[in-house]
Amino acid sequence: MTDIFHWINEQLTIAGDECRRLFHGRGGCFPGYEAVVVDWFSPVVIIRLYANVPDALLDGIKAYFERDPRVSGLLVQHRGRGRDTDHEIVFGDVADVLISCESSLKYEIRPIQFQNSGLFLDMRNGRDWVCEHAGGKNVLNLFSFTCAFSIAAMAGGARQVVNVDMSKRGLSIGRANHQLNHHDLSCVKFMPYDMLKSWGRIKRPGPYELIIIDPPSFQPGSFIAENDYRKVLRRLPELASLNAQVLACHNDPAHNQSFVRDLMAQECPEFNFVELLPSQEDFPDIETERGVKAMVFERHD
Repeated sequence: MTDIFHWINEQLTIAGDECRRLFHGRGGCFPGYEAVVVDWFSPVVIIRLYANVPDALLDGIKAYFERDPRVSGLLVQHRGRGRDTDHEIVFGDVADVLISCESSLKYEIRPIQFQNSGLFLDMRNGRDWVCEHAGGKNVLNLFSFTCAFSIAAMAGGARQVVNVDMSKRGLSIGRANHQLNHHDLSCVKFMPYDMLKSWGRIKRPGPYELIIIDPPSFQPGSFIAENDYRKVLRRLPELASLNAQVLACHNDPAHNQSFVRDLMAQECPEFNFVELLPSQEDFPDIETERGVKAMVFERHD
């Protein structure tokens, strides 16, 4: 267990007051810890368990954080597909709403209300890329959830951002996130629609010079990647301006980057692949493309 504590301490030191994945057992780089991940939302640590683990293993991790003066609260989340999510506050104060920072931007984190707390930490590189490329652009953020990409786009000087998601609650938190960062809300739109049935309304504020696609890999009744990703890509020509960029993301570990690249080649051949964003060092994985794949495409008619 000493090796994982060395890794955790190193990640915590790098993070400082900014949020970060402290331990990513699901990547398979730490045998015996595949069901364990640990997230840092200063000054709170969240341990997420995707399967049952030995009591001694969990007790050792809890004791480590109890001794660390940087940590004022510890939450354990028991989760996994097919079972309810349970939360256990081990020690300290874990507020219903935390304000966390990433790349100097602020986000509302709800550690007990959402399985993923409201911010997907494995998409930091994607948000940083959007911040760097959104300047002066009309941006469409599909599957926006709590609008983290929108925050990054506005911070990067976007002219307008249109957020689309079925979750009114997620969009409400997204609005609060923009307010936390003192963004001009007259430049941000929130569309609580089923996008697969609302392309006409989504198209009206376009054309878009930057389009972000970050769907769930599997959400019955909403989005199933194998069936629905191509439906989104088919709409790109009518949504995008000439020379528009697309950041297309996919988080299903069963697929590598070729899943989206092949779909794009079939449905939107006028969009060329540019690059795969690098994976994050706080999400090590023995299979490099099992984690999030964030790919940049550019339109050339």
